[in-house]
Amino acid sequence: MNDYEIDPDLGQEFASPDETYETPPDHRSGFVALVGRPNVGKSTLMNALMRQRIAAVSARPQTTRTRQLGIITAPDYQIVFQDTPGIIQQPRHKLDEFMLATALETLEDADIVLWLVDLSENPGRIERDIAGKLAELPESTRVLIALNKVDLVDTADVLSQTEGYTSLLPRAEWLHLSALTNEGIDLLLQKLVDNLPEGPRYYPVEQTTDVFMRDIAAEFIRAQIMAHMEDEIPYGTAVVVREFKERPNGVTYIGADVYVERANHKSMVIGSGGSQLKQIGAAARKDLEELVGGKVYLDLWVKVEPNWRRNEHLLKQFGYQQPTEK
Repeated sequence: MNDYEIDPDLGQEFASPDETYETPPDHRSGFVALVGRPNVGKSTLMNALMRQRIAAVSARPQTTRTRQLGIITAPDYQIVFQDTPGIIQQPRHKLDEFMLATALETLEDADIVLWLVDLSENPGRIERDIAGKLAELPESTRVLIALNKVDLVDTADVLSQTEGYTSLLPRAEWLHLSALTNEGIDLLLQKLVDNLPEGPRYYPVEQTTDVFMRDIAAEFIRAQIMAHMEDEIPYGTAVVVREFKERPNGVTYIGADVYVERANHKSMVIGSGGSQLKQIGAAARKDLEELVGGKVYLDLWVKVEPNWRRNEHLLKQFGYQQPTEK
C-alpha cells in the first residue's frame, strides 16, 4: 500500500520563492493531463507520483470533480500533473457538464496526455470514445497509455488485455503499472521526463499544488461521505469549508457544511442519533490530521439545497465553475 508524507505548504502561494537550485539551460518542463473514465485510479496515481496525498481518493466513481495540479520539481525538470474528473458519455445535470468540460479542456493545454485505463477490465464504448478524442490531438501532443491495475490481471491474460487497449490508439506509447502498489511508477516518471519539451520552470520549487489546504480538506471530507454512504446520496453531496484556522492550543479547527439535495438524505447522512455523521467525521478527521500534521477539531453541519447539481448559481458558490469562467 502507499505510504505518504504530507507537505504542510500544499497550495501555498510564494511571493519570493527560495530557489533551491538554478534552472539549467536544457531544463525540461510541461503539463501532463491525467485522463480516463471514472474510477480507473487517476487520483491514486497522482498521489503515487507525487509521493504524498494531495488528491481525494475513494472506491466510488467520480470522486474527483475539479482539476487539481500536482507539481514535481527536480534540478533539471518540472512536471505539472493535471488530475481531472472521469470522462463520461452522457451528462445528467450541470455538475456532470462541468466535470466533462473540465476534463476535455485539460487536453487542449497538455504537452503530454497520460491516458489511464483499467487493465483488469475490457475496453468499452467510453474507451473507444476517449481514444477517438486523443487521436484528434496534434502530433506535438505526446500520448502515453498507462495500463493500471496490472496486479489484478492473470499473467496469461495480460497480453490480450494490453492489445485490447493499445490497438485503440496505435501511435501511443504504453506501459503497465499499479498505482496502488507503486509497481511501474518510477518507470512511468522517467518516461514522462523523457517526453517533456524543453521549457522554463512554471512554479516555485516549493509549490506542490495549486489548491489551498481548505479546499483539499473539503475533498477529503467528501471522499469519506462517498465511502460511507450508499446509492445516489454521495453523488448529491457537496462540501464547503467555511472556517479553517489553527487555534492558540495548536489544534486546527475546521468547520464545514455538507450540502445534500433532499431532506431524507440529510437524515440519512446524519444517521440515528448522529451515528453516521460521527463515523464520517471520525474517518475524515484522521485524514485531515495527516494533512495538517497535527490535531484537528472537525465541525460538520448538514444542510439541504434542493437540486443544487442543476443550479448554475449554486455550482459556482460551491466552487464548480466552468473552466472558461475562471
